[in-house]
Amino acid sequence: MNPSLLTTIAIVEDDRDFRNTLKAFVDEVPGFRCVCACDTAEAALQTIPKLLPDVVLMDIHLPNMSGVACTRRLKEVCPSLRILILTVYEDNERIFGALKAGASGYLLKRAEPGEIIRAINEVRLGGAPMSSHIASRVVESFHESPRPVPKEQKLSRREEEILEELSKGYTTKEIASRFSISANTVHTHLKNIYEKLHVHSRTEAVLKFLG
Repeated sequence: MNPSLLTTIAIVEDDRDFRNTLKAFVDEVPGFRCVCACDTAEAALQTIPKLLPDVVLMDIHLPNMSGVACTRRLKEVCPSLRILILTVYEDNERIFGALKAGASGYLLKRAEPGEIIRAINEVRLGGAPMSSHIASRVVESFHESPRPVPKEQKLSRREEEILEELSKGYTTKEIASRFSISANTVHTHLKNIYEKLHVHSRTEAVLKFLG
């Protein structure tokens, strides 16, 4: 086959069995080739920028650095890289964190093989494929009407900084490290943010903050 017709794929997945199964599946699809399969975000950051695959299949739950943080770092060094999240997580916080970090699509691991193939082809062509359930959540979030924040409930500078980091997809642990504070302190700030913004989750807080 003409190399120019190949769709090259990188896999970032810490579960060895699923990683090997996914690699074997990709290599069996005509016109697809897995060029690397990494088990950590750190390995991905070392390898993927050198290979520049057409599509990256990224898990979110990875040891040490998360898949969301890895996505953000890869997009910083390779802005044109197309990253497709393939994970078990379907909560709004992780969905929006991944998309905000630069992911081009979001599929659940329970997706049918044919759906994964279509998503890879779609994302390579510039599309933004999502599992139907995930797409519904994204649409619903835009239908929400955040209430204005009362003046007496103005956020502190540190609270605004934490929300800014949340909107970029950073985890509690990563935010604590960036500001040299404990994770418990971050949780305390989040509790105060929720009360001031009259919300109940990080996703709601970020949406209201960005709105």
